[in-house]
Amino acid sequence: MTDKPTYDDWKPLAEKEVKGRDLTWHTPEGIAVKPLYTSEDTEGLDPAVYAGVPGIAPFTRGPYASMYTGRPWTIRQYAGFSTAEESNAFYRRNLAAGQKGLSVAFDLATHRGYDSDHPRVVGDVGKAGVAIDTVRDMEILFDQIPLDTMSVSMTMNGAVIPVLAFYIVAAERQGVSQDKLAGTIQNDILKEFMVRNTYIYPPEPSMRIVSDIIAYTSANMPKFNSISISGYHMHEAGATAVQELAFTIADGKEYAKRAMEAGLDIDAFAPRLSFFWGIGMNFFMEIAKMRAARALWHDVMDGLGAQNPKSKMLRTHCQTSGVSLQEQDPYNNVIRTTIEAMAAVLGGTQSLHTNALDEAIALPTDFSARIARNTQLVIQEETGVTRVADPLGGSYYIESLTAALVDEAKKMLDEVEAAGGMTEYVASGKPKAQIEEAAAAKQASVDKGETVIVGVNKYRLPQEAEIDTLDIDNHAVRQSQIERIAKVRDGRDEAACRAALQALTEGAKGGANVLQLAVEAARHDATLGEISSAMEEVFGRYDTSPRPVRGVFAEAYNEDDRYAQVVEGVKAVERRLGHKPKLMVAKMGQDGHDRGANVIASAFADMGFDVLSGPLFQTPQETRDMALAENVDAIGASSLAAGHKTLIPELIGLLKEAGRSDIKVIAGGVIPQKDYDFLRDAGVQGIYGPGSNVVECAADVLRLLGHNMPPAGEDLDEAAE
Repeated sequence: MTDKPTYDDWKPLAEKEVKGRDLTWHTPEGIAVKPLYTSEDTEGLDPAVYAGVPGIAPFTRGPYASMYTGRPWTIRQYAGFSTAEESNAFYRRNLAAGQKGLSVAFDLATHRGYDSDHPRVVGDVGKAGVAIDTVRDMEILFDQIPLDTMSVSMTMNGAVIPVLAFYIVAAERQGVSQDKLAGTIQNDILKEFMVRNTYIYPPEPSMRIVSDIIAYTSANMPKFNSISISGYHMHEAGATAVQELAFTIADGKEYAKRAMEAGLDIDAFAPRLSFFWGIGMNFFMEIAKMRAARALWHDVMDGLGAQNPKSKMLRTHCQTSGVSLQEQDPYNNVIRTTIEAMAAVLGGTQSLHTNALDEAIALPTDFSARIARNTQLVIQEETGVTRVADPLGGSYYIESLTAALVDEAKKMLDEVEAAGGMTEYVASGKPKAQIEEAAAAKQASVDKGETVIVGVNKYRLPQEAEIDTLDIDNHAVRQSQIERIAKVRDGRDEAACRAALQALTEGAKGGANVLQLAVEAARHDATLGEISSAMEEVFGRYDTSPRPVRGVFAEAYNEDDRYAQVVEGVKAVERRLGHKPKLMVAKMGQDGHDRGANVIASAFADMGFDVLSGPLFQTPQETRDMALAENVDAIGASSLAAGHKTLIPELIGLLKEAGRSDIKVIAGGVIPQKDYDFLRDAGVQGIYGPGSNVVECAADVLRLLGHNMPPAGEDLDEAAE
């Protein structure tokens, strides 16, 4: 009887078949993935971690013993549409069609603590979610939806106090007491300072708010999850799986420590903590990431002194990746979402949102939302994956990958701890810079074709077909919200409302729970903006300017001919103008997602442009003023939240009024093709949607600045001829 064949026996046979090519793959996380895994790869792993069973510590194989054999994951659809009335109708249609829980998306004005009548949010109201200004809005949002039986997830961080207060009071007016409310509020502010930027207050008072919410819900809302610690937005900003794991677990540890410092017993609140992961296209990496997260969280909570097994049990919601969705050949997005949904399920998620095929360019239509929801129903009802708990447990590859992620994440967690914890680490700017470097490297890899995106940089259609997308009438929504705010204010006891708001301001100075005081203000019909402002008087409002990374594109394109052409083109324009071509990258409106803007700023700077990164949350007037003061040649307006039809034309009009129509205005980001003609008619001279090649974008900008830039694949001498 011969010895069992090993990897070393197999490798020369495989390499002979592929003519000596090294088959090892290095992931963006720096993990070397072999082309074959055998029992040798799991021999040294801790059996308590990697050979256990679901429901038993450290929960690598799942938090519950029965997993989906007892009950499948909860099907959620993250959605919010313009007004509370429209969102409510959409929720009720989805619930009737098989959805099991609600997941509310709020518009950016709400996220940033502004009422819809505030001058800073003219282009944002109702555009990327539902506008909530008053308890009355929240009552309408959940009309005919019983809050004593419906699990509600709310993605809210900046304006978390008024939104949660409105939810509590709307439930009271429905006859539902706080102890019956089930669901989750995101309440994860640290990741906002890293990637998403929908913060309001500085870090320290923001952390105080987190602690107050944990304390209040622990005492009054035993079925409600007080925080959803989110890696999703790090994933969307370009983080690697290791970065998403380490920073998210470190955030959770920081929140737990703050709650304990506030006097809470860890086992009183920890069982109601939950997590939220983004699920991308590296199928096995995403499965391993969720398994690794459970092992890491168990160890963190054990180290903090938790005794209750439920305190050490990581439970999670997942959402398929938005950044993996593509504008080009968009029906491929159905396939991408299905693969990502399977990864989430095989990784052991407790609830799941599947993105719709059109969400790369707009809010989902009923048609696309139905496909997204049915994706989960088909997986649950037709595939058999719910019949076995952790079906990939014991896979040589999965167990090895899980162990590698745990090891790499622990190194990063040690670095965070050495810096004094996640609040200090975030303040240093290091996690944000690391994620931006990863995002820039990923974009360069896609642009060079090293990372294949089907229908984008390979197998591209000669002509893209338009698809129907949902369009929101921002002006109509804003006007209806302004009218409702006025009606609520007219009908309230003004003196009682003002007294409650003043009590909130005094309480924010210390010694009181701000959520408890905000609930009282909401009972007196204070608006979201008024509650936010009452705390802002004490806490202040936090602002920051982007500082994109440098050098990533220059290194990635070190020997690329097309990149070198663009660099030479920039130098030619510099000689003609007498200065480097100057591009201002502008983020107007309340959208804080800055991944695309930072990638453009990084790449253009590496190519030799003088790049000015404008502050987040500018108005068109502020963008105009900065552009004039800095004497820029072009403004690149980055749009993600559908404010492009309001904000960009206003900017162009302001430049004309100032006599500076010579400043080129270009637009990039999530912009439906059906809006391209509208923007061109408004004066936009270049439009670059999702999937655009950054180097070709730069070449096009050079043409706008008057340089005879050759098309891709043609050299400079040929262009001159």
